[in-house]
Amino acid sequence: MHSRKPQLTKSDVEKIEAEIEERKLVIRPRLIGEVKEARAQGDLSENFEYYAAKKAKNENEGRIRYLEQMLKTAQVISDASGDDEVGLNNTVTLYFEEDREEQVYKIVTSIRGNSLENRVSNESPIGRAVMGHKVGDRVAVKVNNDYSYYVQIRAIDKTTAEDDEIKRF
Repeated sequence: MHSRKPQLTKSDVEKIEAEIEERKLVIRPRLIGEVKEARAQGDLSENFEYYAAKKAKNENEGRIRYLEQMLKTAQVISDASGDDEVGLNNTVTLYFEEDREEQVYKIVTSIRGNSLENRVSNESPIGRAVMGHKVGDRVAVKVNNDYSYYVQIRAIDKTTAEDDEIKRF
């Protein structure tokens, strides 16, 4: 993983805190109970339920550590943006000049990024390029030193981060 601090919005932080609380207060006790129950079935050498319960418990603990570490190291950023400009959690319609086609993306913090669901990070080339721009702007997206392309911003929808999941680790 890169050494830069993860960028989180206030709603990211709230979502992470809620997940940690659920994992500690609801999921952890249930998994501990499942481990005890499986252990009580006797011979551990062939007890699949015991190993499955231990694995689930360890994965839960790992997720808690990952989320707590993220909160500790994060830089909290604002998701506020002007009414007419691209900001975090906004959905943008972009026209790709090279391909002569439109695509719709939601600009999110990297921990919510999911290209399969057209959620792109504000730290990705396309996210960085369109942030702060307005409908009608023609923007260069620099992929690397040798390649860039142009998009036109066709629409900005002021969506929120309500239903975006926090990335798995």
